Amino acid sequence: MVNGYDAPEEAELEYTKQQINSAGRVLRSNTYLTNGVDNAMTILDYWRAVHSHPMQVFYVRLRRLSKKLDKDSFASQRLKRAYSIFVKLRRKYHGHRPSMDLYQIQDIAGCRTTLSNVGLVKKLVEESYIKGELKHKLVKKNDYIEKPKEDGYRGMHLIYSYNSDKERKKKYNGLLVEVQIRSRIQHLWATAVETTGLFTREAIKSSEGSPEWIEFFKLVSSAFARMESCPIVPNTPDDERELYLEIKKRGDTLKVINKMRGWTNALKVFNESSKKRKKDIFFLLELDIKGQKLTIHSYGRGEENKALDEYGALEKRYTGDKDYDVVLVGVAAAHDLENAYPNYYGDTQQFLDLLHKIISKY
Repeated sequence: MVNGYDAPEEAELEYTKQQINSAGRVLRSNTYLTNGVDNAMTILDYWRAVHSHPMQVFYVRLRRLSKKLDKDSFASQRLKRAYSIFVKLRRKYHGHRPSMDLYQIQDIAGCRTTLSNVGLVKKLVEESYIKGELKHKLVKKNDYIEKPKEDGYRGMHLIYSYNSDKERKKKYNGLLVEVQIRSRIQHLWATAVETTGLFTREAIKSSEGSPEWIEFFKLVSSAFARMESCPIVPNTPDDERELYLEIKKRGDTLKVINKMRGWTNALKVFNESSKKRKKDIFFLLELDIKGQKLTIHSYGRGEENKALDEYGALEKRYTGDKDYDVVLVGVAAAHDLENAYPNYYGDTQQFLDLLHKIISKY
C-alpha cells in the first residue's frame, strides 16, 4: 500500500510488474549516460503506450458526458511526460524514501475536462461518476475543491482501474486512468502555473521553484476560490482585502503582468496549418523555450503508434535540456487544442483578466 492506496493487480502484458518496477528504479537513480538506461526507457515507453486504450475509453465517455452537460466544455487526453514520471519516481515520501514504484503511478494515463463553473464540475462528478454505472473500479477520489492542495491546486481527480470482460481487452485490466474535472477558473490557474514554470524554467508545479512565485499562485488560488464560493487554500489570509492587497504587492514585485504578456506576444506558433486538418486527433507539441517557438506535429486516426514513437524519440533527444518541452495530447477536434493546453501557446490573457479584477478592487 502506498499513500493509503493499494496498487492494481498485475495486468497481462509484455513486461512483468517486477520488470516495470526494475526499470523505474534504474530511471530513479541513474543519469541518461549510465548503463541500463536505454532498456529502462524502452520499458517505460511500452508501459505508457499500453495505457492508450484504457485512456481512450475514459476520454470518449468523459467528453460525451461533458458536452451533454455543458456545450462550452472541452476535453483532452494525454500520456504523462517522461520527465514528469522521473520527478514522481524521485519524490520522497515523508522526506526519506521514494513514495512509489513505476507500476503504481496513478496518472500515467489521464483525461481531463473543463466546465464553465464549479457547480457543473460537482454535478458531473456526482451524477455521472460517483452515482453513474461504470464497470471500471473507482480506486480513489481526490476532492481538491473542498480541500485545496497546499500549493493552491484545485480540481477534482478520480482514479479508475480499467476493467473489461471482453477477452481481447482483458490484458488491460488493472491499468489506472486519472480523470480530472475542473472549472474554467481552476483551469486558468493551473495553466498559468505551468506557463510560468515553462518560461522561468522552474518546477513551480511541483512546489520546487521560486518561493516568491509559489506563494503568489497560492494567494491567487484563494482569490479564485472566493470567486467560486469555495474553501480557500490553507495558510492564506481569510480577509479579502488583506488577500487582494498581498496579491497586488507580490504581483508588482514579480512583474507578473508584464512577463506574462511578454510570453504570449513573443511566442511564435509554427505549423498552424496543421490545426486546420479536421481529421487529426493527436498532436505532438514541441516547445523551444529559449527560441520561443512552438512546433505542432499532427497525426490522424490510425497513426497513434507513429505519434508514440516520435514522442519517445523527441523526449530522448531533449532529456535534461530545460530549453525544450514535449507533450503528446489527443483531442476530439483541432480547435480544442489551444483551449486545453494554453500553456504551450503562452496564452495567459484570461488569467490576467481575472488577476486585473483582483488587484484593481482595492
